[in-house]
Amino acid sequence: MSAVSLPALPGLAVIGGGPAGLMAAQTARSLGVDVDLFEAKGSVGRKFLIAGKGGLNLTHGEPRPDFDRRYGARAEAIGRWLDRFDADALREWARGFGVETYVGSSGRVFPLDRKAAPLLRGWVRRLREDGVRFHVQHRWTGWAADGALRFDTPDGELRVRAGASVLALGGGSWPELGSDGAWVAPLRERGIDIAELEPSNCGFDIGWSEHFASRHAGAPLKPVVAHWRDAEGERALQGECVVTAGGIEGSLIYALSAMLRDAIAAHGDTVLHLDLAPGRDLDRLQRDFAQPRRGRSVGEHLRRQTGLDGAKAALVFETLGKHGLDDAAAVARTIKRLPLRLRGARPIAEAISSAGGVRLEAMDAQLRLQGLPDAVYCAGEMLDWEAPTGGYLLTACFASGLIAGEAAARRLLAAAPDP
Repeated sequence: MSAVSLPALPGLAVIGGGPAGLMAAQTARSLGVDVDLFEAKGSVGRKFLIAGKGGLNLTHGEPRPDFDRRYGARAEAIGRWLDRFDADALREWARGFGVETYVGSSGRVFPLDRKAAPLLRGWVRRLREDGVRFHVQHRWTGWAADGALRFDTPDGELRVRAGASVLALGGGSWPELGSDGAWVAPLRERGIDIAELEPSNCGFDIGWSEHFASRHAGAPLKPVVAHWRDAEGERALQGECVVTAGGIEGSLIYALSAMLRDAIAAHGDTVLHLDLAPGRDLDRLQRDFAQPRRGRSVGEHLRRQTGLDGAKAALVFETLGKHGLDDAAAVARTIKRLPLRLRGARPIAEAISSAGGVRLEAMDAQLRLQGLPDAVYCAGEMLDWEAPTGGYLLTACFASGLIAGEAAARRLLAAAPDP
């Protein structure tokens, strides 16, 4: 089937219907620019909806500049985005759709009803009312020789020329929802510098014994304290995690995933230590476990004397073996610093988010790609930054969408002929 070309669009083409793309569209339209939004799936905001299924974590109540530090090496650059649209601005934006928010005990910010769907529905309805034109089932595949945007559609290939475009195509995680990283190839063909996509906020493989995995996969470990060493010395963080069939995942692990992933890349594997009994000191554990068993099995004695539940007690068995439990000092040391040798991150398709993407150095401060003849901007998770869960990911996606959409709109307005 031959390609069909639309008449040239004088306005902005936004490609990608996640939070960054929708915010770019909203911002540009508010400045009076015509906006066409193209989405590969049958509806927009699918990852946003899935992320909010257990309660939409919209942003975080942590004050700046501590908030900015959550973006690691990109803290300074993303801090400039947040100067334009930060957590407070995001909460105020949600209020504009009648969605009030609250700060939970962890500092995370949620809508009062904890639901994503009402907010997304109101947002899309407002965009349509404001004149944004939506084109679903339009998968962007790159550029034609004449610079036209190419889309695969149910009716064949469509080619579109626009005055400017914003790419907000997501990272490489959740490919079934559209974030499949397929945009990497066409951008690299244009000479854009892209860091390899990697899993972020992900689980890790350990390689349990079949005995342990079959009995404890899915079991929570809480509370525990993770211990590790980095350039700043010995570090510790309390939280929760979950045993998987092959390793470990959960909020505590996600918070450390960038560091763990990079350590594995550098050394082949890495060791993370867990304190399974944060409320008991080493000496007390040793004294309690050294008490006579009085006919109890070793496992029952371990649970009774140390307070460990089934999965935690099984982890001690997994680490020391049956005969290692004869040494009370070794048992106590293991409970307080259980070594987990992490062999690799889980595949990017299973990760909550991804690292890597279009390097910020390949763009100007307004997120316009440099070195291209056309005005092309990028926003959202397809850029080379990462953040832990907790609302930080969404906040930066919104902020980058605003910046890209505003910059593209102002460029179009400046180039428009005088009426």
